[in-house]
Amino acid sequence: MENKHECSFEDIFEDKSNKVLVLGIGNFLMGDEGIGVHIVKRMEKMKLPEYIDVLDGGTGGFFLMNVFDEYKKIIMVDATMDGKPAGTIRITRPKFAKDYPKTLSVHDVGLKDMIEALYLQEKLPDIYLMTISIEVIHPMKVGMTEAIENAVPQAIEKLLETGEKLHNELETE
Repeated sequence: MENKHECSFEDIFEDKSNKVLVLGIGNFLMGDEGIGVHIVKRMEKMKLPEYIDVLDGGTGGFFLMNVFDEYKKIIMVDATMDGKPAGTIRITRPKFAKDYPKTLSVHDVGLKDMIEALYLQEKLPDIYLMTISIEVIHPMKVGMTEAIENAVPQAIEKLLETGEKLHNELETE
């Protein structure tokens, strides 16, 4: 059964200007570092509000640029190694590429470059960033540590709350 909230090739011409995109970033094969992708995969199985789309951005970098043209509001979900306890969740509104998490793997080089390129364009969506603090990267591990696994339900709840708030903002624009 296909989830109607998952972005697909068929959705290319759908008007997404009144929707909020939850974009999971990370490498599924790097343990906790793939938290953004793990969260999106869980959300794909849920009954979501009509105004929320989810997309597994993986390590897409520049390949994701067209997504930023489609949506006015985007919440990116990514891991960070910021020294906070594993599972700490933060939502920020970064203004510059330097405001994004420190490099965790190769995907962040592409992500930061893509964000810099988007800033050069004059049409930039309203971007929020949810980070989940991790302590270590586990190469070639699909699962997550207990602390990160335990943070997933709270992260999804915060994403849904933030998505509703952003959708309400779109309704009043």
